[in-house]
Amino acid sequence: MSSSTTAPRRQLHLNVNILHSGFVPSAWRLPESDPWAFADIQHYIHTAQIAEAAKLDAIFLADNAAIVDQIHFRPITALEPTILLACVAAATTHIGLIATASTSYNEPYNIARRFATLDHVSGGRAGWNVVTTADLPSARNFGHDATPDHAKRYARASEFTDIVKALWDSWEDDAFIGDKATGRFIDPDKVHAIAHRGEHFAVQGPLNLPRPPQGHPVLVQAGASADGRELASRHAEAVFSASQSFEESQAYARALKTRAAELGRGPDAVKVLAGLTTIVGDTEAEARRRRDELVDLIPWDYSLTRLAGTLGITPDRLKLDERLPDNLPLPGNGNGNGNHTFFNAVVAAGRTHGYTVRQLIRELAGGGGHRVIVGTPEQIADDIEHWFKGGAADGFNLMPDALPHGLQDFVTGVVPILQKRGLFRTEYEGRTLRDHLGLARPGGRAAQRLAA
Repeated sequence: MSSSTTAPRRQLHLNVNILHSGFVPSAWRLPESDPWAFADIQHYIHTAQIAEAAKLDAIFLADNAAIVDQIHFRPITALEPTILLACVAAATTHIGLIATASTSYNEPYNIARRFATLDHVSGGRAGWNVVTTADLPSARNFGHDATPDHAKRYARASEFTDIVKALWDSWEDDAFIGDKATGRFIDPDKVHAIAHRGEHFAVQGPLNLPRPPQGHPVLVQAGASADGRELASRHAEAVFSASQSFEESQAYARALKTRAAELGRGPDAVKVLAGLTTIVGDTEAEARRRRDELVDLIPWDYSLTRLAGTLGITPDRLKLDERLPDNLPLPGNGNGNGNHTFFNAVVAAGRTHGYTVRQLIRELAGGGGHRVIVGTPEQIADDIEHWFKGGAADGFNLMPDALPHGLQDFVTGVVPILQKRGLFRTEYEGRTLRDHLGLARPGGRAAQRLAA
């Protein structure tokens, strides 16, 4: 006799990162690609619709507050993501919508309002990727000549996130009345100031719109540093990781979930979604030819500059046919003020395999930091299943080589295999991003009072 308390079967989660024309820097140069896609709303809508037809959990948009790439060669992140996703919401019905917003150069009230709005207009499909911003060009765009050090950025981010959640909870779920007969519109006793006074912020509240449909839009984070992991353990419900090896990702996931449990959040409060670039071919040889075609369209000077930037060194320290320099420190002028996630991923890939710089750039499909799989749909499905069943990831943040074509190759070739193996859904079981991720809706003020 089966029990009604049996835990639900663990479900694989798949997002797609719509990184303008695709993950590989030369993707815009392919015959089938549109060079203007990076600034074309229809490109993002079309890609989201492909993802939704395949029943993927969400689309994800990165963001920068400055030009931080080499625009003489590559498209950049250009459109503001929450505005873009509001347009995508109108053209889709189920797919989750995750946008990046920095805690370094925003204010908590604006971000709380922006994501609450996106959650309302999408019917509960919004997610916020919480990031700190370390690059100097962004700092200068907001009137600063330097960036705060790593610890200060994350201290601000933690307080910022606490405030945003408090603002989302400042309306009780049943505060809205809208009774035409009595003329009572809102119950003011169920709308509360937060009266926050902290180290970085003073915010009175309440928010000026009702509690979001999901209670809280899903909180996402992507930091691999000690400070980033602590922020994720306290707040994140999904984490984008950049591990290069199964063992590294397995250890990362275990440590993150253990820390979240120590903080009283439960062992399954955080979903680990590993970054994964896919290059699909009918045969492995065909997939490798596609990878090489894309990499050969990237000027080596571009790739060296990009790799050097990730490592926090000058390009002249990198020699194409030599290995990475020894004793590379964390980037950031001695204060750890840089992107630890991609630094660690790239160094791990180079050291583990003994790659020369040229080989490393080729294996990383252009010098990024995420793991790259080049192969047939069956090979890619096997790899995904291995990582998922082995506890190295709860799912993947997909970064196809080129968009939308690389995503179409994935959903046509790989997704049916995952579905046949019982790893991935064939239909959506709910309408919200929390439904897709198997996350509970946070209780509001009334629930908090009962718990107390």
